[in-house]
Amino acid sequence: MTSQLGGTGLVLIRHPARAVSGPRVCDLVSWALLSALLERNVSSQATFPFSFSLPGFTDGRSGALEVEFTGGSKQAAGRSSAASAMEDAYARSASEVLDFFGVDPSKGLADSQVLRHGMLYGRNVLPEEKRTPFWKLVLKQFDDLLVKILIAAAIISFILALINGETGLAAFLEPSVILMILAANAAVGVITETNAEKALEELRAYQADVATVLRNGCFSILPATELVPGDIVEVSVGCKVPADMRVVEKLSDILRVDQAILTGESSSVEKELESTVATNAVYQDKTNILFSGTVVVAGRARAIVVGVGANTAMGSIRDSMLRTGDEVTPLKKKLDEFGTFLAKVIAGICVLVWVVNIGHFRDPSHGGFLRGAIHYFKIAVALAVAAIPEGLPAVVTTCLALGTKRMARLNAIVRSLPSVETLGCTTVICSDKTGTLTTNMMSVSKICAVQSVHHGPIMAEYTVSGTTYAPEGFIFNDNGAKLEIPAQFPSLLQVAMCSALCNESILQYNPDKENYEKIGESTEVALRVLVEKVGLPGFDSMPTALNVLSKHDRASYCNHYWENQFKKVSVLEFSRDRKMMSVLCSRKHMELMFSKGAPESILSRCTSILCNEDGSTVPLTPDVRAELEARFIRLALTFIQFLFLLDIQLF
Repeated sequence: MTSQLGGTGLVLIRHPARAVSGPRVCDLVSWALLSALLERNVSSQATFPFSFSLPGFTDGRSGALEVEFTGGSKQAAGRSSAASAMEDAYARSASEVLDFFGVDPSKGLADSQVLRHGMLYGRNVLPEEKRTPFWKLVLKQFDDLLVKILIAAAIISFILALINGETGLAAFLEPSVILMILAANAAVGVITETNAEKALEELRAYQADVATVLRNGCFSILPATELVPGDIVEVSVGCKVPADMRVVEKLSDILRVDQAILTGESSSVEKELESTVATNAVYQDKTNILFSGTVVVAGRARAIVVGVGANTAMGSIRDSMLRTGDEVTPLKKKLDEFGTFLAKVIAGICVLVWVVNIGHFRDPSHGGFLRGAIHYFKIAVALAVAAIPEGLPAVVTTCLALGTKRMARLNAIVRSLPSVETLGCTTVICSDKTGTLTTNMMSVSKICAVQSVHHGPIMAEYTVSGTTYAPEGFIFNDNGAKLEIPAQFPSLLQVAMCSALCNESILQYNPDKENYEKIGESTEVALRVLVEKVGLPGFDSMPTALNVLSKHDRASYCNHYWENQFKKVSVLEFSRDRKMMSVLCSRKHMELMFSKGAPESILSRCTSILCNEDGSTVPLTPDVRAELEARFIRLALTFIQFLFLLDIQLF
């Protein structure tokens, strides 16, 4: 029986038990073989076990299938293919990409197309790294000249002790201590490299679990691993992009994606439908591509899958990590040079000591020439062992391991211990201002409010502590005094209310990772955290009451309070023209609009302002306006991103 699989050439299937035929049977055999063929690198002729049921068989058949590829190519899971998906999809129009994969955007792929594309392009999984065998990791730790010299010295000491018939612990103490130190060094190295290899597999955690896919004219939720190039996928806020996809339809005015995992940029990127003119564009220039592992923070859209598995941006990162060669570090070079020099010196001294004492070999006290030679050879070996700094490998390994452990706490995985020393020798790091060298977590650091327009200082500036997404931190006034109940100050309370309502992000606690995570724009999540730090109005023990909540409830307790006080009627998304986002809310018989955005856009629309001193609303005078403009110009020079908040009572 022959079956055509995905246009990759004829696959000849010979079943030793009985012949089957028919197009439906061929399709079922193709489906049964699909997983098996993709999971292994099948040679041009291969025989492997099978077990599945076919129409016409009363029971499930087991046995062996002989598979022969004749012409065409084969594609194992996650491997690059000659028939790879469109690498220049960003430079083509949406219609060209749809035509390339032969897909109707209103119906999606048919089952037969899914089968062909699966065989042609492979599965949407990152291939598992071939792990280094444990015994190789152990041997690698002893691939050092100093270590080899110590091992040789220990072995010779053991042998000589046995030859001389020495008994007791004293005879074997020195070689035993040397071997124990070397074993401890090897254990630390193996543990560190094993953890580094596991960290590579953590890239899989960035992959989506499921996807909303259009197939046969219907949307369904499927495992992300079942996606194939040509699939139409719908994404919305909070969705993790399951594969590299080209945007074909925007279902909202704006579509923004957090690409920090790829570029380190803390700000989200707006995606468009238009093709990119630049050739060999970098990730930042591909504004119509949704990359695998990134997160949609605003808007909804439909996109067509153009790359899966290793043929994605995430796959490229993984390949780059795997291609990183074991370069010799400066520390390794110095230790090798020192070991070579020491070995030559010690060998010369030992030979010299042994040769100088040749005349004493026949001393009657030794009991013969041979025993005398062995006696002075032991002295030479003892001299060599004493000259070798056996504690050096232990000290170096311990120091590097401690550095590795400290870096691991900050999610910096070191694959090779000597690399820590290389990083320690770095004196200058040149980088653009992105989240690459930061925690990539935005936080509110300052709040400026109008204190009074009648007397005293016009502006009041508050400092906010805490630089993570954890709702933990304090607010301090101009004098550095901590505010016990920040919500008692009118301006801070208004800032918290506007930040909670004019916000589309989510702050949540992840019990598995034991930290707080964001869904949505980093700037908006920073405002969510500020709301929790300001707290709620009411009674004096409010801060204490909030601290007794579970971490899950504490993540957004104050935000939920404000959201329950108002009903969101409409959301006007941020746009380049308005440079602000607005939310229309209703409460009882009152409607209010909350806005946040660029200072120049907000301030030009303001006619009155809230005084922090007494909570009154007063006209925005030219003097106050000038003071506000001067303040945000001064802040702009410090490279701090800042927003103005606005609320309008309509009626």
